[in-house]
Amino acid sequence: MASLHEPWLVENGLKGSSKEIRHGRTAHNMSSSSLRKKSDLTLVSKVRYAMLRQFLANLQEVILGTKLSVLFPAIPLAIVAECYGFGRPWVFALSLLGLTPLAERVSFLTEQIAYYTGPTVGGLLNATCGNATELIIAIFALSQHKIDVVKYSLLGSVLSNLLLVLGTSLFCGGIANIAREQKYDRRQADVNSLLLLLGLLCHSLPLLFRMSGASAALTADPTLQLSRASSIVMLIAYVSYIVFQLFTHRQLFEAPEEAEGDDDGISEEEPVIGFWSGFIWLVGMTVVISLLSEYVVETIEDASDTWGISVSFISIILLPIVGNAAEHAGAIIFAFKNKLDISLGVALGSATQISMFVVPLCVLVSWIMGINMDLNFNLLETGSLALSIIAVAFTLQDGTSHYMKGLVLLLLYIVIGACFFVSKTPLSKDIRTSLALNYITYLHYYFL
Repeated sequence: MASLHEPWLVENGLKGSSKEIRHGRTAHNMSSSSLRKKSDLTLVSKVRYAMLRQFLANLQEVILGTKLSVLFPAIPLAIVAECYGFGRPWVFALSLLGLTPLAERVSFLTEQIAYYTGPTVGGLLNATCGNATELIIAIFALSQHKIDVVKYSLLGSVLSNLLLVLGTSLFCGGIANIAREQKYDRRQADVNSLLLLLGLLCHSLPLLFRMSGASAALTADPTLQLSRASSIVMLIAYVSYIVFQLFTHRQLFEAPEEAEGDDDGISEEEPVIGFWSGFIWLVGMTVVISLLSEYVVETIEDASDTWGISVSFISIILLPIVGNAAEHAGAIIFAFKNKLDISLGVALGSATQISMFVVPLCVLVSWIMGINMDLNFNLLETGSLALSIIAVAFTLQDGTSHYMKGLVLLLLYIVIGACFFVSKTPLSKDIRTSLALNYITYLHYYFL
């Protein structure tokens, strides 16, 4: 195995000890690593031709190097189901299953590239590609004017990370370590909580502005302008957060060193694929994610009608759970090992990235596309988000944890899920309302 790796290290100019190479690994990297498995390259090393040997080694590392490899057959099945006109709900379900290992593999490939680019560029890759699945789904939904699907799926990602992932991690960690006191570094949690509260304010102001207006038609355009201005502010705050995370206060966000020396072999001493191989695989994975995301967006209404489940429940509950299953599982595994700093880094980091980066980016992208998407997530959705952020902030205020905190967060998630399960708001309602408001606004300005 070493004979396969060493030429890549020399070819790509990778220098320094393994500790230097691994310097700067974040909680996201450590969480994703928990679902990886070492590949046995004994048979591949016997192939005579170097290019073929390297291709097979890359194929084995990328496709079979994860415990979620059993889900990869869902990808061709989803494509076949779409091409041959199988039931639309089947296309939706298979596409969701196929997205699960792809999301974990994107994290793996960005980490492999980071070995050659250094921790700073690797951190930037993680900060932009960490939630690539949600972003791609959102862009495809925007292109089809399904604004409510975008809002529901992004809101669901934040709620899933704050309540389901963090709650399960705290609960499982508390049960597994019931005889020991669990502690974590509050400083990282404080920074993420502040950013989440800023994002909540930017989400709440358009809603309050719309509710305080005399007429929905008169407040539609100012609400849209306020949302775009707030989105720019949120992106500025996120860029400042990246500088804070990668440069000025990097030590707060790096995974603990004792976690890297874990006896599970989850951390890698050296890269297993080359830089350009990793880049090509990353582009290929992104293309496949884009294809499956398009299938998901196109078939979500058919799945909702067939299964008798509201679109809001599918978007807020099912999409985030399946799309982030690999990352969530890693956070829970480290909570079992009493390494809550990693679990908190995954849950809070993903929630912050969605709220402060993906959501405002979608608003600006829709602006460029000529689509009117604002930050008004409606009263029920915004209220759920506000109460979730407040509950998490109170949960993490003392720097200690036990299973009761996790249980309360899980119960909050169950109640919110039940609320959206009984909600039967049709998908097209928001679109029709938006068109009607635009038409009323046009008539108002035309005649007055």
